[in-house]
Amino acid sequence: MVTLSSNLSLTEFLQLPETKPASEYIEQKIYQKPMPQGKHSIIQTRLSTEINQVSKSEQKVLALNELRCTFGGRSLVPDIAVFEWSRLLVDEYGEIANKFEIYPDWIIEILSPDQFPNRVIDKIIFCINHGTKLGWFIDSNDRSVMIFQPNQLPEVKYNNDKLTVINVLADWQITPADIFNWLKIK
Repeated sequence: MVTLSSNLSLTEFLQLPETKPASEYIEQKIYQKPMPQGKHSIIQTRLSTEINQVSKSEQKVLALNELRCTFGGRSLVPDIAVFEWSRLLVDEYGEIANKFEIYPDWIIEILSPDQFPNRVIDKIIFCINHGTKLGWFIDSNDRSVMIFQPNQLPEVKYNNDKLTVINVLADWQITPADIFNWLKIK
């Protein structure tokens, strides 16, 4: 992540044009996320698709990629933000809102080669401390998923360990092996 500035308020930051890749406002500093690379992109796309396939028809949750979530004095752009259907924000037309000024119910972050792991973990912990029910930190380097939940120590899962999912998807099972097998092209 590149630090861009530290002189703006959150309100001023939100008035700036969006950057590509997205920038986040954390502790009165602006950080630009790294450009996603191949493994990150495959995991992000496939995982959000899988979550939506198992949940959307029953309107349990909706997984959204790179959605800006502003709350608690920060403006974050999780790799995947998952919201329980009852908490989805809609506009006057009944369509999904453009601005989400709430925390996600489940935050999923995928470590990129140029990211600092502790800064990404801090983002997950911040969300958990503000109401998020579940956080995943996916590291393709060691093929692990670290699970964060309120009032619990993080757990690291490997291989065929069953991953904790949000309660409304309790019947869905997925493992780190499932996620990292998506990286194989053949």
